[in-house]
Amino acid sequence: MDFKDVLLKRRAVNFFDPKKPVPDKLIKEMIEMAAQAPSSFNLQPWSLIILKTPEEKMRLRKLAWNQPKVSEAPVVFICLADRTGWEKGHPLVEKNFREMVKAGAMKEEQHEWFLNACQGLYGARPEMEQAFACKNAGFFAMALMFAAKHLGVDTHPMDGFDHDAVRKEFQISENYWIPLLMAVGYFDGTKTLLPPKWRKTYDEIVLKSL
Repeated sequence: MDFKDVLLKRRAVNFFDPKKPVPDKLIKEMIEMAAQAPSSFNLQPWSLIILKTPEEKMRLRKLAWNQPKVSEAPVVFICLADRTGWEKGHPLVEKNFREMVKAGAMKEEQHEWFLNACQGLYGARPEMEQAFACKNAGFFAMALMFAAKHLGVDTHPMDGFDHDAVRKEFQISENYWIPLLMAVGYFDGTKTLLPPKWRKTYDEIVLKSL
């Protein structure tokens, strides 16, 4: 699908066909495509919990304003943002540095500089950790939705859930914030898809052009 078509046709659909599963192979392809999203220092502080069984989805639905799409969609992602994804000693931080050295983007002797830069940019204050995690996980989540549409799959990102209750129910560690849930599946063709919502115009978006 042409990228402009992906942009224009992606919708947050409310009704999913519970009888039409999304193959695991397609879910994997969608995630691997989304993993190409940009991230700060390539730290990629995002993770997913994938729910597919009716029992697990109902556990989540009870904590997500009882939204039917949580249980009707064949797949639901709990999207996670790692607030410690910049820290010294974090296995993925260290892996990232090694990979950058291997690619020629960094030198071994820059290790301490790299860690200090991550600390200064993302870990100096709690609000910076939160912004770092959610910003990057947001890039990934948007890429997931674009990848899904490209593959012919529909999605719906959700804010409506009890964050602390979901963390407790699914035993999610404190280093993760949960920026959103995402229902994944195929639109139920027996329902009516409302017209696209309005979008801000160029002039409403641009405050200054200097």
